[in-house]
Amino acid sequence: MTLAEQITEKINLKTKPQAALGRLEALALQIGLVQNSLNPQLRHPAILIFAADHGIAASGVSAYPSAVTVQMVRNFLEGGAAINVFCRQHGITLRVIDAGVNFDFEPHERLIPAKAGMGTRNFLHEEAMTDAQLQDCFKQSAVLVSQQAEKGCNIIGFGEMGIGNTSSASMLMSCLTGLPLAMCVGRGTGLDDEQLKHKLNILTQAKENHSAPANVFDALKCFGGFEIAQMCAGMLQAYKHDMIIMVDGFIASVAYLCAVSINPSLHLNSIFCHESDEQGHKNLLEYLNAKPLLNLSMRVGEGTGCAMAYPLIESAVRFLEEMASFESAGVSQIKERP
Repeated sequence: MTLAEQITEKINLKTKPQAALGRLEALALQIGLVQNSLNPQLRHPAILIFAADHGIAASGVSAYPSAVTVQMVRNFLEGGAAINVFCRQHGITLRVIDAGVNFDFEPHERLIPAKAGMGTRNFLHEEAMTDAQLQDCFKQSAVLVSQQAEKGCNIIGFGEMGIGNTSSASMLMSCLTGLPLAMCVGRGTGLDDEQLKHKLNILTQAKENHSAPANVFDALKCFGGFEIAQMCAGMLQAYKHDMIIMVDGFIASVAYLCAVSINPSLHLNSIFCHESDEQGHKNLLEYLNAKPLLNLSMRVGEGTGCAMAYPLIESAVRFLEEMASFESAGVSQIKERP
């Protein structure tokens, strides 16, 4: 009997009708296979927030100024953001990574310096980053995820903060999926109709100003953000450590798209936590044939979807380990009809 068959049998012998726990049963099977165990466990859950600035923000694609990136990072460090609240609620370790904010922060116990630059360049006019910066993103992020694994973490989520990053994500999504930009662009931080039209026009012009990227690495160099590149690399490293990967909203899902283009096996370890209210995310999930756990109409980013979904993921592991079987509970099973 294969491990998948053993886990399925263990699930089916719990005191419930078959498949009565729905998606939780599929999660239990997935996690058991990732951990190669009939008795999977979640240990030291962590969420890493990668923050960076984007040159494209200077072209008026966001409702907020770039200064908000710095302000929100400070909010994370002070414990006042939505992600802080949810991580405290569910006992999740939170770390903030300065992947490329255009500001020099004072040292802080929650802040990990990993700058690839002081924000990307404006991809309307030139490539967002150099090859050396992209390599630096991959190198630094791999180390950060490995450090979490060494601390015993086996389930990790990836969040982000960066004014202008929905524009970067939309460009990457269109390049890697072949979908029209209009299906990839959304309101981001809350653009009105006129601002949304301007954003689409700017991104269309940017796409026309560059040759089509030959591969995912060229796409990241041309249109990516430092935080997106670091999330992509972090997911790839998490897979190497047999970690469960919690995928957040639009930006994180585009980072996943980049990562799974490099290693298609990544999907085995990945759980899509929620469907955000960003148009591009809905279309990307459909493209990936991904079924997120939640749909709460959220679009705040930061890894909040991961924190909200974590208790459900934990429930899948707990029922597999703690729920009685028909035999142990002395409960009669429903017999199949002859």
